[in-house]
Amino acid sequence: MLETAIIGSGPYGLSIAAHFRRRGIPFRIFGRIMDSWQNHMPKGMCLKSEGFASNLYDPESAFTLEHFCAERGIDYADSGVPVRLDTFSAYGQTFRDRMVPELEDKLVVGLDRASNGFQLTLDDGETFTARRVVMAVGITHFENLPAELSSLPPELCSHSFQHHDLDSFRGRTVVVVGGGSSATDLAGLLHEAGAEVQLVSRQSALKFHGPPQLGKKSLWQKLKRPQSGIGPGWRHRFIANAPNVFHFLPESLRLEAVRRVLGPSGAYFVKDKVVGKIPLHLGCKVQGTEAQNGHVRLHLRGEDGSSQLILADHVIAATGYKVDLHRLKFLSSEIRSKVECAGGSPVLSSSFQSSCSGLYFAGLASANSFGPVMRFAFGAGFAARTLTRAMASSRVRNSVAISSTERPLHQVQTPEQPQTGHQTDDRKAGRREREKAGAATYGSSR
Repeated sequence: MLETAIIGSGPYGLSIAAHFRRRGIPFRIFGRIMDSWQNHMPKGMCLKSEGFASNLYDPESAFTLEHFCAERGIDYADSGVPVRLDTFSAYGQTFRDRMVPELEDKLVVGLDRASNGFQLTLDDGETFTARRVVMAVGITHFENLPAELSSLPPELCSHSFQHHDLDSFRGRTVVVVGGGSSATDLAGLLHEAGAEVQLVSRQSALKFHGPPQLGKKSLWQKLKRPQSGIGPGWRHRFIANAPNVFHFLPESLRLEAVRRVLGPSGAYFVKDKVVGKIPLHLGCKVQGTEAQNGHVRLHLRGEDGSSQLILADHVIAATGYKVDLHRLKFLSSEIRSKVECAGGSPVLSSSFQSSCSGLYFAGLASANSFGPVMRFAFGAGFAARTLTRAMASSRVRNSVAISSTERPLHQVQTPEQPQTGHQTDDRKAGRREREKAGAATYGSSR
């Protein structure tokens, strides 16, 4: 039996695999390398995260983004130089080549329970069993399309996740719905690609992060607004550096923090590409839509009650992502029924384990348990270290159990199988109102 299967090959999957490899933890990892970044984000985009916070993580930090850029002669700075999408994608591929050569360019199309673990089915027909499975699927499968747009046919309405090459929109009228980084990035790039763009947002004003403060800072400046991987300030510092502490906050507080902290906002370098360049319909909601003669009629309602009609060739919903396990079609109904959720996301132990013993979640799906940092690549380091400690400790305990009982490995009950440990974590976290919480929608934090 395989020790661990990792599903997903973005920043989280690759970082976890690099840590497992260093510790000698047997695994297989599956997925299209950096798929979301290479195929589902618009060409020409830059990451919202600063350079120092855009790494993938190996145990010795031997191959950071800075190292990669130095090798390739690419302009880099810890802060102040936006990281291009193509640079980050190429970095991920090179990280794979050096740190995770085991990556298999295959998709998992079936995941079900087995007598002593999980049975996985790959898109090439192979089936095998694994004792544990780590889900690191990122934003894939979770794109959120608002109900008011869902009735439109796909040729007239799509989600931002579906677009990488924007050249097909040249000369067409496009409405982008949303107010976060996905919306502003897309609107600005569509305008540059020659599309006639308008942006519709419920926000009364678009928000953009301020540029980083460069140069030497005084001790008082550092104490007043310390830097972190997700932005300056003590609140961001806590969320970025202490996800293990965040995990033990009351559930209602965690869900509210995930919903409110680091809400929709664009990068500072995108503002000039949008404001003053394209029509903005702010403080407006889409009340209804109609498909007519190959075009879309959008009915908007303003905060003051005013109404407006917009005509477009196509509508793109840049409306973020919402975790919903039912969207993971390869999960069996039995597994979905066993995974306890809060606010739409799986409830996780301090080692990222779900209530389905042996099934772990990292990345966006773990944000309600460990905080908003899990929406960023920066959170991959903590996830990789935590999962590696848990797996390594489990292997040691398994070896001791086998030596003392002389039973084969598949007959030894692993520490992940009993529910008592997870229930203890539940009691510590005070999880008793999870079904009352609403599901959160996340922007594509980068």
